[in-house]
Amino acid sequence: MNEKVVLITGANGGLGSSVTEAFLLQGAHVVGASRNIRASDFPHPNFEAMIVDFSHPDQVRQAIEKIMASHGRLDILAHVLGGFAGGQSIAETTDATWEQMRDQNLTSAFYVMRASIPHLRKSKNGRIVVIGSLTAREPHANLGAYVTFKTALATLVQTAALENADVGLTANVILPATMDTPANRKSMSDADFSKWVQTKDIADLVLYLADERAAHITGAAIAVEGIHV
Repeated sequence: MNEKVVLITGANGGLGSSVTEAFLLQGAHVVGASRNIRASDFPHPNFEAMIVDFSHPDQVRQAIEKIMASHGRLDILAHVLGGFAGGQSIAETTDATWEQMRDQNLTSAFYVMRASIPHLRKSKNGRIVVIGSLTAREPHANLGAYVTFKTALATLVQTAALENADVGLTANVILPATMDTPANRKSMSDADFSKWVQTKDIADLVLYLADERAAHITGAAIAVEGIHV
C-alpha cells in the first residue's frame, strides 16, 4: 500500500476508524472524509482530514478535485459511510426517514463513485470497496427504507464492476451483520455483543480487497455473518 492514495468516507466512524487505521498501518496515504473530522483524529503523517457532506454532489466533486490537485492520483475508494433507521412499517415510514436512508446509504455512494471512477480507472490497480449490510440479502419487516437502499447499493457496486472491468478496476461490496461499534452497543444495550462482527475483521477484508492480490475478485457481494451458537 506504500504510496497508494486512498479515500475513505465515514473515516472516523465506528467501522471507519478501524478501516482508516488499517490502511495507515500499511503505509497508504489516507484522505479521511466525513461531515465532522479533524487531522487530530488520526495523528499520523500520512493522514489528511477532509470535511465533506456526501449528500451534496458539488461538495463531493470538489473533494475529488482537491485530492487530484494535491496528489495527482486516486487508487482506492473505501466507501464506509452509511446510516440506519428502522422500526416502522412501510405505511408508517416518514418522508424524512426515507430521504435519510436514501441519502446516507445510496445517493452518497453514487456521488462519490461517479466523481472517483474516472480517476480510479487511471490507476494500475484501482479498487472500489463499499460497506453494505447483510440485510441486503433478503427483505426485513419494519426496515423497508434501510433495506431498499442497501440492496440498491449492492447493485450499484456490482454495476460499477461490470462497467470498469476493461481497465482492471475492481468493485466489491461487503455485507456485514451487526457490527460491534459504540453506537450499536448504545442503541442495543441488551444484546449479546460477543456475537457481533468485529470492525477489525471487516477492516482486514477491506484491506485485502484493495490489495493487488485481489485483482481477480470483482462484482462480489461478500456476506460476513456474526457468531452463531
